[in-house]
Amino acid sequence: MSWGTELWDQFDNLEKHTQWGIDILEKYIKFVKERTEIELNYAKQLRNLSKKYQPKKNSKEEEEYKYTSCKAFLSTLNEMNDYAGQHEVISENMTSQITVELARYVQELKQERKSHFLEGRKAQQHIETCWKQLETSKRRFERDCKEADRAQQYFEKMDADINVTKADVEKARQQAQIRHQMAEDSKADYSSILQKFNREQHEYYRTHIPNIFQKIQEMEERRILRIGESMKTYAEVDRQVIPIIGKCLDGIVKAADSIDQKNDSQLVIEAYKSGFEPPGDIDFEDYTQPMKRTLSENSLSNSRGEGKSEVKFGGKSKGKLWPFIKKNKGATPEDFSNLPPEQRRKKLQQKVDELNKEIQKEMDQRDAITKMKDVYLKNPQMGDPASLDHKLVEVGQNIEKLRLEAQKFESWLAEVEGRLPARSEQARRQSGMYDAQNTPPVNNCAQDRESPDGSYTEEQSQESEVKVLATDFDDEFDDEEPLPAIGTCRALYTFEGQNEGTISVAEGETLYVIEEDKGDGWTRIRRNEDEEGYVPTSYVEVYLDKNAKDS
Repeated sequence: MSWGTELWDQFDNLEKHTQWGIDILEKYIKFVKERTEIELNYAKQLRNLSKKYQPKKNSKEEEEYKYTSCKAFLSTLNEMNDYAGQHEVISENMTSQITVELARYVQELKQERKSHFLEGRKAQQHIETCWKQLETSKRRFERDCKEADRAQQYFEKMDADINVTKADVEKARQQAQIRHQMAEDSKADYSSILQKFNREQHEYYRTHIPNIFQKIQEMEERRILRIGESMKTYAEVDRQVIPIIGKCLDGIVKAADSIDQKNDSQLVIEAYKSGFEPPGDIDFEDYTQPMKRTLSENSLSNSRGEGKSEVKFGGKSKGKLWPFIKKNKGATPEDFSNLPPEQRRKKLQQKVDELNKEIQKEMDQRDAITKMKDVYLKNPQMGDPASLDHKLVEVGQNIEKLRLEAQKFESWLAEVEGRLPARSEQARRQSGMYDAQNTPPVNNCAQDRESPDGSYTEEQSQESEVKVLATDFDDEFDDEEPLPAIGTCRALYTFEGQNEGTISVAEGETLYVIEEDKGDGWTRIRRNEDEEGYVPTSYVEVYLDKNAKDS
């Protein structure tokens, strides 16, 4: 099977076919190029998607990733990022191994095809020239033969005419001989050219054209083979990344298997545990028997029953609200006193750890500066040691400032950790587990739930609503005679009473105690007839009158 022998007369069609083959190759190159662009865009979109759902640095969202399910999701995002990288590898390999190589091959193919068909056209032009020479010699031979016949006929006519002179007859005979000789010469020339043309034509159709067409056939077969190899490469590039993509998918599965619902549940407990005990049972209060009751803002433990049955009490209000209700959503206190004990302890511990890290960082910087100063002292040409003194002083001040800050938070932390063991008893007291009228005095450290500024988180919404109802109930009797003083107290610290129901005191100030701590961490005091309120029990030192205490 050879194009040279089978397609010897299809020069133009072969030229069109080989051009079509090059067009097909260029179309395949374009296809692969568009595939690489799709892979790049896909990888870019996957990376953007992974980045979009990554937790933001130093945000609340980042704290959520302590849960195993969130960690698994984060692992999935990271695996998807690696997955996107494999699609970039596909694009790069297809570009380098297929697109670039085929583009170079197409240029070489075009040059080779051009040279082959140029050689074929030259052979065609040569055979056409030989053919024209043959036709010219043939027409000349034909013309000379006709001229010779006419000259012979004229001679015979002249020779038969008795009226023609002998000289004219001789002239006609000589002319006939000349024409005959010219015909013979043309015949010989035509015969020679014909033989030459037949040889050239034989060479053309038996040697030149088969050789040229054979080269074109080989060129075309190489093109077909090359496009087949490129298709194999196309598949192989994909196959090479399959193991890595498989590892990415295995990583996602492994991350999913690592999800521990029990662990996440425990983390929820650690994140939101307040440290309080659930409230105890509410005592039955028999209103059928006359009884003398002391009403105040502390009557929450005795009036929660009415609050739950939605009893409404009218009356005037002097604006005194239960001090635990947070009216102002201001900035978070520095000591996190607005949080329940357990959460406050965690926040304080976290703050202490952060400050210790900063202190260590500053100390490392101080050590580095000290070493540099020693180097400058030993080698003055490297720098002035005095130039580092200012920096050392600055770092030392920073360390001292951080240490004082850390000590402050450590003292708060020690205070909270010292109170935590007693929180169950305090919670029972606050829940109204036993009658407030018969409750003996308790220690002064029962302020786990409340902050020194009198605020309380609104997360305890249910209990706050009950306290509001109790306060409204108490305000019904606010116009009655004021409570008598049962002792005095001295302010150990300055307290800014910013919430309604609290009162501001200055350090060292002496005031009257009109209601002692009932286990909620607050003591009710009075400065004068019109100025009274609550202060944290730990902020004052109480001196109760013996008679008032016995009564």
